Amino acid sequence: MSILFLGTASGAGKTTVAAMYCRHLYRKGARVAPFKALNLSLNSFVTPEGKEIGMGQAFQAWASGIEPSGDMNPALLKPSGNGKIQLVLGGAPAGETSRDSPMDFRRVMGEACAAFDRLSAGHAVVCEGSGSPVELNLMHRDVANLGMMRERSVPAVLVGDIERGGAFAALYGTWLLTPDDLKPLLKGFIINRFRGDAKILEGGIRRIEELTGMRFLGVLPYARLKFPEEDSLSDSGGDLRGSSAMEAFIGNIDALLEMAESSGLDFAGLDEISGY
Repeated sequence: MSILFLGTASGAGKTTVAAMYCRHLYRKGARVAPFKALNLSLNSFVTPEGKEIGMGQAFQAWASGIEPSGDMNPALLKPSGNGKIQLVLGGAPAGETSRDSPMDFRRVMGEACAAFDRLSAGHAVVCEGSGSPVELNLMHRDVANLGMMRERSVPAVLVGDIERGGAFAALYGTWLLTPDDLKPLLKGFIINRFRGDAKILEGGIRRIEELTGMRFLGVLPYARLKFPEEDSLSDSGGDLRGSSAMEAFIGNIDALLEMAESSGLDFAGLDEISGY
């Protein structure tokens, strides 16, 4: 049982949507765990066993009612300046990458698949992609998006951010540029951060369904709720209240889940896609 939330771009909201779906499954009584094969972020978290992972996966673990673990983010890239990036593999430093010394794709993909398999043995796994899945110069060494779809046949849902504009073009363009052998794994799409009456979107939604065969799963309203930020494109301004960061983030994800339920997000459809 697994599902992969992909963004049409960095900052589209996939971290938050994945956390919200983790929370939904947790409330249903599922054993659920988050997963991001490869993360590019300086905002990290050290797990109870001393493994360094992205902050987003710690947040998603709390939403799932469990402690963060190293398997939830087996590869973390931390920019260190001057064109160099520190590689954290399996929660521990594993050298640097640069233009002259690129990341060993097969090694990282192997670590990611092994971690995914360990989590899958006892949990429904809610995966998050990284950036856009169709960066043409990077697709041949994509780990978190096309890599997991190809290696583990994880079904995917696209998240498009309508707040920035161009959401329909981004959704269709992402589907169009996805390799043909992986298009069948793109099962549905969500429109995120909408303000106003969602009925005005109906014509565009129907057209995307016709063009792609993907299933429309709902519109998430714009919400001023604070969540962990992983990169410079994150936009999570808003309140953060509680005695700890964990308590505050969980309060906000509960509020977002209630908003999603009220707006008619198709959780039954998401459960069908994930196999839960």
